[in-house]
Amino acid sequence: MRYFRSLLFTLLLFVSPLLPCLLIVLTGLLPYRFRISIAIAWAKGVMWMLKAICRLDYVVEGRENMPGKPGVIMIKHTSAWEVIAQFCIFDNQSWVIKRELMWAPFIGWALLFMRPIPVNRAGGHTAVEQVIKKGSRRMRQGMGVMVFPEGTRMEPGQTRRYGLSGVLLALEVGRSIIPVAHNAGDFWLRRGLLKKPGTIRLVIGPPIDVTGKEPVALNLEAQHWIESKMREISSAYE
Repeated sequence: MRYFRSLLFTLLLFVSPLLPCLLIVLTGLLPYRFRISIAIAWAKGVMWMLKAICRLDYVVEGRENMPGKPGVIMIKHTSAWEVIAQFCIFDNQSWVIKRELMWAPFIGWALLFMRPIPVNRAGGHTAVEQVIKKGSRRMRQGMGVMVFPEGTRMEPGQTRRYGLSGVLLALEVGRSIIPVAHNAGDFWLRRGLLKKPGTIRLVIGPPIDVTGKEPVALNLEAQHWIESKMREISSAYE
């Protein structure tokens, strides 16, 4: 039955972005709040389907840690769940995404109007410069910036060196880093169809002040908090 529920949800998830993406394109000349409201409504619908069909819910801990001014959110990337759920959790964000997503039918068309920060992951130093330049612009517009510091989805219980683009952006604009950990990968598998029932925990950590800190040390501080919290909340570390 779990596999049937997971299959049903996956099929609905696959078709669910089509109408919202079209509406975003059609409202492309209207103020941004119209387009982001469409994306939020879609994400809330997906979270409702996930709970109703797969019995998979979520809780958010640490909302009080979000600073008054938008900062750089560094979040663990283990599944597709956090890509969708972040619309329901974090206000007024831009996102560092791989450039290839902009080429996808429907989704890529909508992303053109959603103020993302597309980068070529193979671009090395050029990609970092894009994050700093475009991210600074977004933050001057009053938006926060969300970064997956490992650059790709990781299996639960695994990590690798965090990229520096997020901390360099935070240093450039003088804003805090907000570390975020979650155990979505325990329930929404990175590879495979199955969505396990349960409750995903997403934990927002205390903001990390960047004042007077070196990029490498700052990056290690953020990674230490995220990975330590992952060991605390994820069954993959047991």
